[in-house]
Amino acid sequence: MAGKRKKTEQPAGNEPPAKGHIIGAGEIVEQPITETLEINYMPYAMSVILSRAIPEIDGFKPSHRKLLYTMYKMGLLTGGRIKSANIVGRTMQLNPHGDSAIYDTMVRLSKGYEALLHPYVDSKGNFGKAYSRDMAWAASRYTEAKLAPICAELFRDIDKDTVDFVDNYDSTMKEPTLLPVSFPSVLVNANTGIAVGMASSICPFNLKEICDTTIALIKNPDHEVADTLAAPDFPGGGKILYNREEIEKIYQTGRGGIKVRAKYQYDKSNNCIDITEIPPTTTVEAIIDKMIEKVKAGALKEISDVRDETDRNGLKITVDLKRGVDAEKLMAKLFKMTTLEDTFSCNFNVLISGTPKVLGVKELLNEWIAFRTECVKRRTFFDLTKAKNKLHLLKGLEKILLDIDKAIAIIRGTDEESEVVPNLMIGFGIDETQAEYVAEIKLRHLNKEYILKRTADIEDLQKEIADMEDILNSRSRIKKIIIEELQGVEDKYSQPRKSEICYTADLEDEPEIEEIPDYPVTFFFTKDGYFKKITPLSLRMSGEHKLKDGDEIVKTVEGSNLDELLFFTDKCQVYKAKASDFDDTKASVLGDYVASKLQMDEGENAVFMAVTKDYSGHMLFVFENGKAAKVPLNSYATKTNRKKLLKAYSDKAPLAAMVQLSEDKDIILKSSAGRLLLINTGAVSIKTTKDTIGVAVMNLKRGQRVEEVRDYVEGEFAKEHRYRTKNLPALGAFLSAEDAGEQLKL
Repeated sequence: MAGKRKKTEQPAGNEPPAKGHIIGAGEIVEQPITETLEINYMPYAMSVILSRAIPEIDGFKPSHRKLLYTMYKMGLLTGGRIKSANIVGRTMQLNPHGDSAIYDTMVRLSKGYEALLHPYVDSKGNFGKAYSRDMAWAASRYTEAKLAPICAELFRDIDKDTVDFVDNYDSTMKEPTLLPVSFPSVLVNANTGIAVGMASSICPFNLKEICDTTIALIKNPDHEVADTLAAPDFPGGGKILYNREEIEKIYQTGRGGIKVRAKYQYDKSNNCIDITEIPPTTTVEAIIDKMIEKVKAGALKEISDVRDETDRNGLKITVDLKRGVDAEKLMAKLFKMTTLEDTFSCNFNVLISGTPKVLGVKELLNEWIAFRTECVKRRTFFDLTKAKNKLHLLKGLEKILLDIDKAIAIIRGTDEESEVVPNLMIGFGIDETQAEYVAEIKLRHLNKEYILKRTADIEDLQKEIADMEDILNSRSRIKKIIIEELQGVEDKYSQPRKSEICYTADLEDEPEIEEIPDYPVTFFFTKDGYFKKITPLSLRMSGEHKLKDGDEIVKTVEGSNLDELLFFTDKCQVYKAKASDFDDTKASVLGDYVASKLQMDEGENAVFMAVTKDYSGHMLFVFENGKAAKVPLNSYATKTNRKKLLKAYSDKAPLAAMVQLSEDKDIILKSSAGRLLLINTGAVSIKTTKDTIGVAVMNLKRGQRVEEVRDYVEGEFAKEHRYRTKNLPALGAFLSAEDAGEQLKL
């Protein structure tokens, strides 16, 4: 048809791939698992190991190094603080990861976070705390930062070819592969990381002790590390439980564990314990949560309250004691039961020339000495080359001194600019570099005074060159330089130990802690308020239950000796107890009278028992006026071991029934008029206030009340929809003749 173009058919197999086309997508390929691992898994694993998770001999991971180098190039070593967001943005030139990951790195290196003995980032603003799990740091737009003074030792002579530089990820700039650190930073600040198939966990040591040990190793390779390096030193302080054998194991193999205890003070006037330093492996929240758990389990009956009082002055956990409690004995229990005593697991895994190696302290320090030796050599060679070039130029300038007028005449008499340098080379017997230097001298400098001043430095420069050549040829002189630098770092930045060393001989004998056994039991609760806890074995061997005249068992629950019991009373109160507080008994005895056992108020009786382990589920209170209140069971959970809770449920109307709900279910409400209402407890809205009156569920006429509440049995009614309703409240329905017959059968 005219006017229409025919579509040009593409030859088969020559079709251009669509945008976003993935080669092999949708295809099922069969290959050996070894090949799959080699192609897909191993490159990823090596990337994580080499470029992310494992620190190198300078003590930094790539993310740390990129951030610090960016800050160095921004002039933040000597300048004032700037917005953290600006630093994060500039760092993205080297680090292709998101701004959140970069800022997280900055936080962990900051002074405010308190995770390092010698922070590298001088921070201002809220940077969170290493010892808090829930304390979030402020966004980068609200904080400021610069490099800490000690960073001068990280970048010393970095511009003198001391380390290699490589292209960044998009080849737009260069970045260092390592930092030429002048002290063993790899052992001074803590560093942890999880790679693929391996991990790294390096504990920190005191700067002075590390420098002294390194100096001792340089002077004597057979030096015993433990003689000068007492133990690790953690930024959060605490007490290190010294074990010479374990310490030496870590120093030799790079693996082992360091036990650290919290430090505390007993405040006699307020009868409380103030914990001010904790192990580096835990947090304030974890400690408090563990204490609360043990209090609820009945293992810590000495504590009346525990709270976090951390403020600007530092960490503080306050534990209020009951009257007459021995603080020392209580702390001994807490050390065993909580993370107030914990172990820092060491794994000194470091990348050495691109290879992960687990090294002991001595080996690691020797590797650093070798690295620093190379840095000093490269720096010296750089300075030597620069000095030789300068000397070369000055010698050319010296020849000009012999006849300045000749030099001027040569330049003036040369017709073309390009011939000036060659003519000077011929006229004075100098090379091209020297001639270029002479030709570029300003006219005002072509005087004897200037030239004599420049050439007078030749002798000093020759001495410097000879000295640098001697350094390069002398291992002892290089060692001396490294030692002097280490002593300078020690003098300038060392600080007292933060972690106290506690030797085993100084520890007092600790009391044995009674652990509550966990075993299955069956709970029985009677109408008159008697309670029995019976083991399965005893129950199998028992006969009928012994009960008072007129009494009957109203609730039976299978549970554990670690369960918690809630006894609701006829005074709208609830008493909490541990199952372990009650002795195991038999069916042939009456059991414990709950009101007497829990020291209830005079005339008060227990009317309902709830059993829980974790306070999950709900309590349903159905009142005679047709209202129902659904309250979360965790509303009755407390941080302390309070035995009695007031206003456990509403007293505005008489109570018809209580129901403990682990999950929602169908129940039947029966009014005094004989009407039945079938509802699902899920239709009752949840109220967080314990003594709420609830919501209307069953409509009642004057003089009527809810007289019975029970579980619905599937199939109990022939037509159950007759008793259900879509909307609450509802009147319910009278029992049909058909259902009445079914009831009689039941």
